[in-house]
This record gives sequence, structure tokens and C-alpha cells, in this order.
Amino acid sequence: MKFIVSSHALFKHLQLIYGVVGTNASLPVLEDFFLQILPAGRQGSKEGRLTAAATDLETSLKINIPVESNQAGEICIPAKVLMEILKNLPDQPLTFHVHPDTGVVEIISDNGRYKIMGEKAENFPREPKPDSVEQTFSLSGKTLLTAIQKGIFAISTNDMRPAMTGMLFELDADGATFVATDSHRLVKYVKKGGLAEGASTLAAGKPVSFIVPRKPLNLLKGLFDDEVTIQASLSKSHLFLQTDAMEIACRLIDARFPDYRVVIPVDSPYHLVISRTDLQQALRRISVFANKATNQVIFTLQGSTLELSAQDIDYSFEGSERLSCQYEGEDMRISFNARFLLEMLAVIDADEVRFDLSTPSRAAILQPASQAEDEDLLMLIMPLMITEPVA
Repeated sequence: MKFIVSSHALFKHLQLIYGVVGTNASLPVLEDFFLQILPAGRQGSKEGRLTAAATDLETSLKINIPVESNQAGEICIPAKVLMEILKNLPDQPLTFHVHPDTGVVEIISDNGRYKIMGEKAENFPREPKPDSVEQTFSLSGKTLLTAIQKGIFAISTNDMRPAMTGMLFELDADGATFVATDSHRLVKYVKKGGLAEGASTLAAGKPVSFIVPRKPLNLLKGLFDDEVTIQASLSKSHLFLQTDAMEIACRLIDARFPDYRVVIPVDSPYHLVISRTDLQQALRRISVFANKATNQVIFTLQGSTLELSAQDIDYSFEGSERLSCQYEGEDMRISFNARFLLEMLAVIDADEVRFDLSTPSRAAILQPASQAEDEDLLMLIMPLMITEPVA
């Protein structure tokens, strides 16, 4: 088997799937890339195509790369070694010679020749197939990327609560809702008005819900752009996503997601509107003085003024700032984890943000002060108990 490919193009594409590759002492082939060549002329293709795949048995990812080749074949190549070679090569054509009888892979560049010991392709685990599909639907790439960007930071890392280590997808013919929470904060992003062109493929408008783990969501961020429409299939255990350039199959989290609706306050009579940029910058400055274990920053609301304050009594650190705001409600002192707030503010695009508050011990709702008609972003953050006096 022989093929020719640009070193830059190969490195760029393999980077997208390298995140799936892990270390597995019991199954070393999982540390490999699976490479398969479809030569020019096969299935109407005008040029050769290299399909590269990686899997950790939970997530499988395949991408297609155009190459020059008139021969079919397949091989497994150690991923780390190949990536190290490609990373240190300038952009140039590379010729790959694969010797199936010995498993040796020769890579020839303008000035060098390299040999890697490959492994038989039949040893590589095959990705799951969507045999028992329950639903098919189309999903806008922009919608999916936005949902991931808005909510992935709020996904829990606590394996003791597996349902919260992924993002909840709730889809119907009218739109999509995406929810992530770690019990300290919650993000709900709603895209109204249909999933994508062809969203009617969602069978008879029957709603579906499932939980996608963090790892494949992280991978998806770099796999496609806003303009693509993703074809999706859903089985009881897996989600399958496909575009012209890639395919991904991931095992869903088999657990019951918490009922997020019951924790969202329905009556928050006090409202704070403030510049997002001003609040971000002040939080970054004041959080320097906060206790490093709690990151606690206290909000003191009085009239049209918000005072931010923090102190770390272990080091005698203390800081405060005053900001102008629009506030409707009784005077209040409430505290939050500054790091959590900064992560939430970072994914809001609006110039101003709105806090809906009730009491210092109840969850606060954070939203953009203005939103597009077909979108609804709602974030919830639990307050901290104020245990230290404010000077």
C-alpha cells in the first residue's frame, strides 16, 4: 500500500482525532491510529481518500483526508510516534509505503526516511454501528457548537454522580434544549424553531433526550464549522454524528439526569442589570484577594451601587470596588464563587447581564440582558454562606 499526502494536512487532520487516543496496557492497539486507503476511482471518487480513526472504546472518531493513491489497504500506526514526526516536519509531500507482510511503515520526506512498526488492522476495534436506531434527525453545526461552548464548563467532574458528567440533550420538532450542571451551577441553552434544515426527520415530532459525556463534546468543538448540517442517529446506547468529513460514535451516559426544572427559581423579585465587561474586570481584580479555597466575593447591593469585596484572613488580604448598576430590590449582601461567575460571564455575548435574586441563601439566575428571539440562555449559580465580615 502506498499513498502521498501533505505533511501539514495530515498533521492538522490527525490532531482532531488524537484526543481520543489514550493509554491502555491491556489493549495497546488503542494507542494507534487506524488508517485505511480508498484509492481514486473507488465509489466514484476522483482522488484517493485516507480514512483515519481512533477509539477509546467509549468514543470512536473517523475523519477523511484526500491523498494520492491507486492502492487500497489498511494498517494501524502508533499515534504518538506519528504525531511527533509530523509535528517536527515542515510542510511537504510525504510518501507512505506500507508493507502488509511485515507491518513496517516507511515514511519518505524530502530529506529523510523513517520506519515505524505498525500493527495488523484487524486487531483494531471496529466502531459501533447504528443497527437499532430509534431516532434520526439533522442538527445545525452552529446550534451544537454554541450549546457546547455555553455549557461545557458546568459539566461535573465527579464520577460519583455519573449523570452530571455529561450534557443533557432534549430535542423535539420545535427546537433543542441543552443542560449542564455540577450542582453548584447550572446552564440551560435553548434553541427555538427547529433543529436544522431537515429537522422534520425527527420521527413524528416525538421528543428524545439523552446525555452525552464531556469527552466527545470537547472533541466536537474542533471538528466542524458553523455552516455544516450534521446528520445524527440515536440508539439506546450510542449517538452517531456524521458530516462529509467526519463520523463520531459515542456511548451515552446510562443514568437519570436530575430534574433541573425544579431547581430554577420561579419567583425572583430583585433584579440587577450591569455591564458584563465592567463586572468581569472587577471580579478578576477583587478575586485576587479572595480565599483560594472558596474564591468568595461578596456582592453588596444598595440603590444603584454594587460593591464587590473579598478578603483572605489567612494572609491579611482585602479588597473592594464599587460599580454603577441598575438594581430593583431591597438592600442585599450575597456572595458567590468568583471563578464560577467568571466562567459564566465569559460565554455571554451581550453587553449587559441580568441577575434575578430573591434571598442571600437562594440560587441566583444570570442571563444576558437581551437575547435573540430564537435563543434562551439561562444560568443558575448557588450562593456561598457569608462567614467573614466585610470591613
